[in-house]
Amino acid sequence: MSVLERVEAHSGERRRPVSLGLPARRRSEIKAQAKRDMMERVGFAEVARIAASTDAARSREELRPAVEAVLNIVDHAELVEDDRAAIIAEILDDVVGLGPLQTLLEDDSVSEIMVNGCSSVFFERAGVIHPLHGLFETDEQIRILIDRIISPLGRRVDERSPIVNARLPSGYRVNAVIPPVAIDGPALTIRKFSDRITSLTELMNLGSLPQWYARMLSWAVSLRQDLAVAGGTGSGKTTLLNALSCEIPIGERIVTIEDSAELKFGRHPDVVRLEARSASIEGEGAVTIRDLVTNALRMRPDRIVVGEVRGAEAIDMLQAMNTGHDGSLTTLHAGTEEETVVRLTLLARYGINLPSDLIEEQIAMALDGIVMSEREPNGRRFVASYSGVERGADGGVELERYVSFDRATASWELVREPPFLAEAVRSGAIEEEEVASWRRSCPASSAC
Repeated sequence: MSVLERVEAHSGERRRPVSLGLPARRRSEIKAQAKRDMMERVGFAEVARIAASTDAARSREELRPAVEAVLNIVDHAELVEDDRAAIIAEILDDVVGLGPLQTLLEDDSVSEIMVNGCSSVFFERAGVIHPLHGLFETDEQIRILIDRIISPLGRRVDERSPIVNARLPSGYRVNAVIPPVAIDGPALTIRKFSDRITSLTELMNLGSLPQWYARMLSWAVSLRQDLAVAGGTGSGKTTLLNALSCEIPIGERIVTIEDSAELKFGRHPDVVRLEARSASIEGEGAVTIRDLVTNALRMRPDRIVVGEVRGAEAIDMLQAMNTGHDGSLTTLHAGTEEETVVRLTLLARYGINLPSDLIEEQIAMALDGIVMSEREPNGRRFVASYSGVERGADGGVELERYVSFDRATASWELVREPPFLAEAVRSGAIEEEEVASWRRSCPASSAC
């Protein structure tokens, strides 16, 4: 069974012709011979030039006639039309794309691809992980694939530098780890980012949060609340951050800072997107998230959006929130609101040598709210609880739950109306009738 057949077995779809049963060994022989003949016919240098183009679709169309020609020259009586089409597609995937992974990359429903040595491959669709077997025969095939991905980006991976993080031209994030660090063979992870979800309305339509909750978060952003989105890996933090960022009013200047540029602003006219850079092959030229946060303060931003804080840049982000850049947004890995505060405190201490209680006071003054993002075992993602961050009576951080989320029933409850709404009505930022209408739409609760 081909890669396409195995992937489509999970979706019930057929996008290309598939093999009707040609023996795997014979099919592999025909494919290998046709690939060699095509390379000799076109010329290795010319094939390399065509494959290096950033327009993959055009490269495929340029090489397709040559592949078809070499298959027509050789008499393969057992090669039916479906087998021929599948072999042509696989050769083009090998030369122009990423070989057996190309079909997964082209499938918009696949969000992540994980290669664990040559023994197994997994892909994530709709939040659920599915296995694939037999895509690679040797570790060397995976090494060649990794080199094909990172070489055009000026990166390398070898025994001296066995870990590499990179970004494909499409924006997909790539992580590769090779032996001796990866014990069972080269490991490759490709995270795909969908640009289909860019608003709270789209998340609401997916059932990730109710309308009244989406409205409250929209107000929180427009009223310049400093928010942190927290959750586990794959819980939808970046998607939620993107949706919240798109609620920033059009007239404001946004500077985004990310490890891999993922955030998209379709309608906002004044956005500066910055991306961190790892050191070159010579070990020079690294630009860290912290460097970019520091530089962003000199770019006259109204809002700073940091894709994820995971190091010393946490203290710079907190200071930015405290020095006139209200309404800034970020994400970080944490399981609960309490863990978010602890993790943010630890990360900030990497950047400044202060006692934890002083850093917690900084957090309490800088951060206004924490929104949790969760993924259920069945793959569904939810915008879960929302808590306000306040300064405690004895200093430090005190959390006040605004919205609670019941995982068992996938339901939300407004525990307490955020104080910023009453202040917005008092100042005239929001019409009183608008808030009154929102209160009537809330779930039955004494808080409404």
